[in-house]
Amino acid sequence: MQRTMAGTLPALEPGSPVTIQGWLHRRRTLASVTFLIVRDRTGLAQVVVKDPETVRQTQEYGEETVLQIAATVVANPAAPGGVELVAPVVTALSGPADTPPVELWRPTMTAGLPTLLDHAPVTLRHPRSRAVWQLASASMHGFRSALTALDFTEVATPKLVGTSTESGANVFTVDYFGRDAYLAQSPQLYKQVLVGVFERVFEVGPVFRAEPHDTVRHIAEYVSLDAELGFIRDHRDVLAVAREAVAGMVASIRRLAPEAVELLDVPLPEVPETIPVIHFAQALKLVGAPEDEPDLAPAHERALSAWAEKEHGSQFLAVEGYPMRKRPFYTHPQPGDARWSNSFDVLFRGLELSTGGQRLHRYADYRAALAATGQSEEPYDGYLQAFRHGMPPHGGFAIGLERWVARLVGLDNIREARLFPRDLHRLTP
Repeated sequence: MQRTMAGTLPALEPGSPVTIQGWLHRRRTLASVTFLIVRDRTGLAQVVVKDPETVRQTQEYGEETVLQIAATVVANPAAPGGVELVAPVVTALSGPADTPPVELWRPTMTAGLPTLLDHAPVTLRHPRSRAVWQLASASMHGFRSALTALDFTEVATPKLVGTSTESGANVFTVDYFGRDAYLAQSPQLYKQVLVGVFERVFEVGPVFRAEPHDTVRHIAEYVSLDAELGFIRDHRDVLAVAREAVAGMVASIRRLAPEAVELLDVPLPEVPETIPVIHFAQALKLVGAPEDEPDLAPAHERALSAWAEKEHGSQFLAVEGYPMRKRPFYTHPQPGDARWSNSFDVLFRGLELSTGGQRLHRYADYRAALAATGQSEEPYDGYLQAFRHGMPPHGGFAIGLERWVARLVGLDNIREARLFPRDLHRLTP
């Protein structure tokens, strides 16, 4: 037996014998005929059942029963793809399935988000839910491909760590053989160290934030697309690489997930050759915020994105020079004015998509930065080894995968862009 995928049926000659396998997506029973709609990873196939015994047999199968069907291809412009299958021999590959908690055959699921998340093992089967993660999958592939083409090495850093990445707050504590360990907030310290090994590194992996947010834009575990590169001039070199990564993600979506783009009606952005840049101080003036404001509010991000689209025709905007007091201790200050940092946030369609910048690279500067923030050097000893033994000027950035996908699709809640989200209240399924 050679399995035929639903998506390839339209290309076959009428009269071709095929064997398909998939889930019973929907059954419609009329007076003289029953239609089975079978779903596999490539799409839907319509099966016409007229034999009374086969009709009786299929009545036992609830939606989502896994079937194998041997049949013949015939043309029918009204069927999915313009073809349907006739004279079927139906074999159940699973027991009769229980009725799904939602009607997966409908174009959209009308149940509330808590219901969809509670029943994620089944509701994720809906074509629209699958399509959302297909965009995420293509994005990860594009991120990897773009950076690999720039001679980056993919790395995998520990997710159980002995100290928090940036501070003692907002970390998940784990019992590690009788002593405290933490789930990594980011691969930041490790990817910097690895610049001293490979010069250019990236990682695609989970990060954990124990922040008690209960908003539509925060979750406690997400996929972070991280990169770090050495021998830079300043943060603008980092921004240029971030631009290449995002462009690679969009190109990969076009190439690998066009059906998902079409199904979800996703307006893919054009990534400009150079992302427009505005300084933080100028951004505050532009949105009418006080000049001593330490960060941008969501309303400011939306206003700045609208300005970028109007003035530069870009759905992307980089805000550089955030105040040093709001950036981690390893951030490099702006030369000539240490109030500001050589860092940036990239805004996309009104939302912060990525944070990056230049890091300190001299050991003496790290000792001074830790002292200034009242932190001991001891917890960072492994990290500081790299700087004691020579590190080049370097910097990096990170993109939150789920936030990128949610903004791309226009989802109301970031949880819809995660397969099994973890938040303040949810630890299952």
